[in-house]
Amino acid sequence: MSPVGFVLRAEWRRWRAGMAWRAPRGMRRWLADQGSLTRRVQWRCRGVFKVRLIRQAWERPTVSEAVLLGARGWMLCREVVLCCGDEPWVFARTLIPRASLRGGARCLRLLGERPLGEVLFSDPATRRQRVEVARLAVDDPLWRRATAACGLRGDDLWGRRTLFRYAGKPLLVNEIFLPVVDSR
Repeated sequence: MSPVGFVLRAEWRRWRAGMAWRAPRGMRRWLADQGSLTRRVQWRCRGVFKVRLIRQAWERPTVSEAVLLGARGWMLCREVVLCCGDEPWVFARTLIPRASLRGGARCLRLLGERPLGEVLFSDPATRRQRVEVARLAVDDPLWRRATAACGLRGDDLWGRRTLFRYAGKPLLVNEIFLPVVDSR
């Protein structure tokens, strides 16, 4: 483990419409969606939706996460799985710098199994600042975390990460789409 957390091997690239051809056809709309992923999964699951909290702890970001956030040091890391019924669809890893947990964003410490998307998208002041996508291979630590959390094995996974500004402060959300999503 590096001094700033695990080292990501994926090549995260800023999302542009012209990149869509690189992703599997069923995955393209998920990667490009500008709305709430929580709402999209809820809608696709026809209300049989739940958030399973895997862990929440203080940790250091990866180098690329720290650069994107413009912050270093210990951050609150929350890992969850968005499920349709009992079937895992999305593994999400959120990093919130300590300084971002002050003021109106203090509530983010206590989400438990409440969807982060509900909080972010219910505030009209929330801003999506940057979206990046990557194909995660089996040697990527984020791939390993996602598959371990969901009890899956197999092929590469697609993910996106979004830098948000909530209550005027940055936070980073990584969303790793599990194989079932590609067919939905």
